Amino acid sequence: MKGLLLPKEGKRGLLQGSVGRDVWTLATPMMFGNMLQTAFNVVDMIWVGKLGGAAIAAVAMSGSILMVVMTLIIGIATGTIAMVSRFTGAGDQKKANEVAMQSLILSLIASSLLAAAGFGLAQWMLKLLGGTPEVVALGTGYLKILLVGGTVMFLLFLAGAILRGAGDALTPMVILVVATLLNIILDPLMIFGIGFPRLGVNGAAFATVIARGVGVIIALWVLFRGSSVIHLKLRNVKVNFGLIWKISKIGVPSSIQMSLRSLMGVVLMAIVAKYGTYAVAAYGVGLRIMMLVLMPAFGLAMAAATLVGQNLGAREPERAHLSAWAATRFTVLIMGVVGIIFFLLAPGLIRLFNPNLQVVAIGTAYLRTTSLGYIFIALGVVLGRSLNGAGDTISPMVITFISLWFLQIPLALILPGSFHLGITGVWWAILISTVVNGTITTVWFQQGRWKLKEI
Repeated sequence: MKGLLLPKEGKRGLLQGSVGRDVWTLATPMMFGNMLQTAFNVVDMIWVGKLGGAAIAAVAMSGSILMVVMTLIIGIATGTIAMVSRFTGAGDQKKANEVAMQSLILSLIASSLLAAAGFGLAQWMLKLLGGTPEVVALGTGYLKILLVGGTVMFLLFLAGAILRGAGDALTPMVILVVATLLNIILDPLMIFGIGFPRLGVNGAAFATVIARGVGVIIALWVLFRGSSVIHLKLRNVKVNFGLIWKISKIGVPSSIQMSLRSLMGVVLMAIVAKYGTYAVAAYGVGLRIMMLVLMPAFGLAMAAATLVGQNLGAREPERAHLSAWAATRFTVLIMGVVGIIFFLLAPGLIRLFNPNLQVVAIGTAYLRTTSLGYIFIALGVVLGRSLNGAGDTISPMVITFISLWFLQIPLALILPGSFHLGITGVWWAILISTVVNGTITTVWFQQGRWKLKEI
């Protein structure tokens, strides 16, 4: 499989012809791949949900902590996509291969350090979030397993980013299909002890790590075999501090942005925890449902980032602008429809995960309130990723800081009590922040300064 791009006098298929076609050529497999990635968490939640509300709360809290850990790899991936797409667009495949190799090396170092640090702090972090003794007991083992298995998660994430940056969105999707199917098979077997010892919540973690480990083996085989756009060689496995610095320089602001978002998620989880285990369970279920349907938006955003990077590399800034807005229009339409569906069917969606009446009531309020801002999520996600694809990672970081820490968190503390909204006040804080984030991102993108960004 040679991916989606073929050399043609310095130009590639994604640099000419219909912009809409290019967006969907990349976005379709990315959407499906993102849905599969999220399916890991959703499948875990469905099976763990059969163990009770405390088990769901343990997985939800652990997920918030893991998102903080994953911010570093997201930053590396952002820098990788920006550089690989830019060099691919410029026709410099050798340089794109070098960036890919250094990204993998950097991910190995980062995942090892984070696993070592996080393993000893797992229980403390769950307690810090306000988990009950039962939730902490269930979540500690689950979180430790996933932290130790962080290396395979990092490598799988990075391998996919490398291939997508080069324009090959199909190969990462196929790899995720294999890994997700394996996870679906292993989850009930390891959680409930069918052919394995009964591991409960920990079984979900083991199933995820094993499935992603198999995915990593396949991804590395593809990259080193030379059957993809990117071709790595074992003799080139050496550290290039210059390239690592360039990747990090672009990626660090994105990591900070994601850290701000993930830490906000941790703080928000702690705020929600004050309303009890049912509130935490409802919030956890609601988040996973929302993330699943956000996968089309993320797929279109990733496509936009690649197209912006490649077109800037080919010195086609206006085509880069058109590509970003084409992806944005498609996403606005999709998210608008999803918002209507969520508003109407919220109770049934929550009930799929947990039939408890309190969980359903709280989760329904969450989905109905936040769905009102889905169009602004589309603007913020796609145009923000487009800026990242251009190498402008500082602007989205600043916008995220303003909308989350100066707006969402204060409102989440003020609205429930001052306006007698209770837990629903937290959901309104999320909605208001979403609207502000999408609006500011759109205004900044239209300024066009990102077109002058050099890598």
